[in-house]
Amino acid sequence: MINTLLRCAVSFVLCSLGILSLQAAESDDDTSLATADLGEIDRKLNNPLTSIWSLTFQNNSSANTGNAVSGTEYSNTLFFQPFLPFEIGADKETMFTLRPVFPVVTQPEIDFSTGKSSSHMTGYGDTQLLTLAGPNSGEGFVLGGGASFIFPTASDDILGQGKYQVGPALMAFNIGKPWVYGVLAQHWNSVGGDSDRPDTSRTDVQYTIRYSLPNAMSIGLGPTISYDWEADSDNALTFPIGLGLTKTTRWGKTPVKLRAELHYSVVKPDDYGTEWNFRFQVTPVINNPFK
Repeated sequence: MINTLLRCAVSFVLCSLGILSLQAAESDDDTSLATADLGEIDRKLNNPLTSIWSLTFQNNSSANTGNAVSGTEYSNTLFFQPFLPFEIGADKETMFTLRPVFPVVTQPEIDFSTGKSSSHMTGYGDTQLLTLAGPNSGEGFVLGGGASFIFPTASDDILGQGKYQVGPALMAFNIGKPWVYGVLAQHWNSVGGDSDRPDTSRTDVQYTIRYSLPNAMSIGLGPTISYDWEADSDNALTFPIGLGLTKTTRWGKTPVKLRAELHYSVVKPDDYGTEWNFRFQVTPVINNPFK
């Protein structure tokens, strides 16, 4: 019953965001996006506390290997990540950001007794929600904090962890020219959910290093280090490195950030983990409907 309500809520949010983005894109009154400098948009979108509203569609295609499987197994996750910042406080000196993450997941159905998979399953995964608050400043050193949540909305056990999870989130970024760099850290502990599923305790640290290029382009990386505190030491850490290219352009009047990035895990779980990951992002920028 709870999962059904959560999926209904997710559908409502997705529909609402679609309507808001369509209204924003069709507005003739606000021409700020049509005239905004694309290089500045490209740079500011790297800041987790940016004032810019955006809708990110991110696809991760992964090649997974390990001692527990025979050969390479492939998986895919498509994320829809609306980025919804609000200026709060009497003088709007504080930025508060909501970033829900809605995943569609394709995972191999692996028989670990043989190390082989017979098929793949596709469905909805566990929904995440990141909240951050910090100074309303788009330049220099920016520090923020908040909370992060994971909800057990997966349509099948293989696609999620079956647990309600919560924990802190911290970010520290330097938004400069031509360099933008920083970290966004999130940690989750399970606090409820399916009692037959194992407890969870995981830390993710996304580190970003990007260098601005002419023509609203940038080069750099933004992979996520992950540590599973419930796993043994040989299967706890995933540490990827990578490189990618970002180009911000316009589709009509709408600024759109395009990014392609390849990651390789120099450390990964021995039994089963991601070795290669290819990430592709499409991020339309939309007007804030509350302004």
